[in-house]
Amino acid sequence: MKELLKEILKTKTGLFSVSVILLLILSSILAPWISPYDPYEINVKAILAPPCLSHPLGTDLLGRDLLSRIIYASRISLEVSIVAVGISTVIGVFLGALAGYLGGLVDEIICRFIDVMLCFPTIFLILAVIAYLEPSIFTIMVVIGLTSWMGVARLVRAEVLSLKERDFVIYARLYGAGTFRIIWKHLLPNALAPVLVSVSLGMGQAILIESALSFLGIGVQPPTPSLGNILIEGKETLEVAWWLSIFPGLTILIIVLAFILLGETLQDVLNPKKGKSF
Repeated sequence: MKELLKEILKTKTGLFSVSVILLLILSSILAPWISPYDPYEINVKAILAPPCLSHPLGTDLLGRDLLSRIIYASRISLEVSIVAVGISTVIGVFLGALAGYLGGLVDEIICRFIDVMLCFPTIFLILAVIAYLEPSIFTIMVVIGLTSWMGVARLVRAEVLSLKERDFVIYARLYGAGTFRIIWKHLLPNALAPVLVSVSLGMGQAILIESALSFLGIGVQPPTPSLGNILIEGKETLEVAWWLSIFPGLTILIIVLAFILLGETLQDVLNPKKGKSF
């Protein structure tokens, strides 16, 4: 793992993405201590105050400090992405490994189920599900996780198909290892490279989906700060308070870009043609 991190940090894109993600994690953990104001505190004397020394990113329609709200909103975005991607990865790895290793009818059923799920655009599928549920952070986490596992499953299935006829798997069968032991101990550790790339890209996608849902009013509900619901507030006052749209939008752009660049860097570093092994 140390060697992998060194290889990532050798590239400019890797250094940028790791720096942004570390900053996001640290700010999320330290949010109560580094936020200059309470993100829920209303100040009628500072409504729509432009960026200044006391409010570096300005204030919103209720006089709440925008920097503090963005810090807490980024924290929520990170929590949502971690849980959602965790759910989708577990489901995708489990089904993909079963389909690839068992083959036959099991593979056919899982593949057709994946095809059916992929027929529906993810965002519309999420919208359809959330429309019947009460909007909440927990709902968003679960729904995103349950509707975005298909890519991971296909990647893991392809890797397992290429690995299951290798000598080390054949020897494991000869020594009496069971199906789940072979999958868990021998196949999955050797199929992690595409999963790591998928997790990184999935984190960025989950943050983008959460922001989009909050922007549409069916995600994180006010007064809880979310990058999406902060952005929709800025839409109404764009001509007189540009900072309410610019700063949350830039935050979403930088965070999502960091995860995408990390995924691309991982893909290059873990490319077997380069002969890397970690």
